[in-house]
Amino acid sequence: MIETRGLRKSFRSRAGRETKTVDAVRGVNLDVAEGEIFGFLGPNGAGKTTTLRMLATLIEPDGGQATIAGADLRKDPSGVRRRIGYVPQGGSTWDESSAREELVLQARLYGITKADALRRAARALDAFQLSEYADRKCKTYSGGQRRRVEIALGIIHEPKIVFLDEPTTGLDPQSRAHMWDEIRRLRTEGMTVFITTHYLDEADALCDRIAIMDHGEIVAEGTPAELKREISGEVVIVGLDAATTPQAAELLDTEAYVTKLETVDEGGLRLYVDEGAVAIPQVLRRLDHAGLELRSIELHRPSLDDVFLTKTGRSLRES
Repeated sequence: MIETRGLRKSFRSRAGRETKTVDAVRGVNLDVAEGEIFGFLGPNGAGKTTTLRMLATLIEPDGGQATIAGADLRKDPSGVRRRIGYVPQGGSTWDESSAREELVLQARLYGITKADALRRAARALDAFQLSEYADRKCKTYSGGQRRRVEIALGIIHEPKIVFLDEPTTGLDPQSRAHMWDEIRRLRTEGMTVFITTHYLDEADALCDRIAIMDHGEIVAEGTPAELKREISGEVVIVGLDAATTPQAAELLDTEAYVTKLETVDEGGLRLYVDEGAVAIPQVLRRLDHAGLELRSIELHRPSLDDVFLTKTGRSLRES
């Protein structure tokens, strides 16, 4: 449904009297299959939204090629727009309009008859559990309700692909969970869903496959399980005072059971080990013998954050 090769975008920025070029997206290659939830994971500023806006025809690429649902992005942008839905990070609804009015107008803008627009609006309101609020002004809605209206607007014309830019940013945990259910429902109904997110749990729980982006480039791609399998062994998080962390790092970095060691910004160490159950007693003995006070110790299976750390040298959470 989506195929890109060498997609690039740069922007010029002015700092004082100097103008410099910022490479926001640097030759992105993507393949997204029909009917899957594909996630773009990365920190703010990684180039996710710029890539999304190019695929949605909102900004023109500087180079590369892309095909969206069979339409050429650069040669047939209007064909792409007919086949896609796009939901930006926020601000898609008017305060003084109701959800029903918004949905009917959006459908009419796609050339749908008024009668059909009313039917589609009613169906969307029911599907997104908005019927109770359908004729209230949008300014009276909660954040979660308003976000559901925005996604309904993006699919009212029944596109083949819907692009969701940070769909749950700013939502409370209950609203986030509800939004995940709605996104899964779209996939169940046959729609291809492309989402950007910087939430690790969201990418892990929702996406069939993900691409991790950093500094405008794809640094890893695969299913969440495949990416985590690339990180062998387990992770031991050792909590220490910032003052004693360097000494502890020097001690533990030479231990045979530690395959990799990283310093945690707030104080402490992240140790990659083959078997956590074997490593933890040895870590405790080594630190105790050196007289270093331990604040905490935790054992983790490899996570997407560990994948990001391995690929980029820093934690996505810290980013």
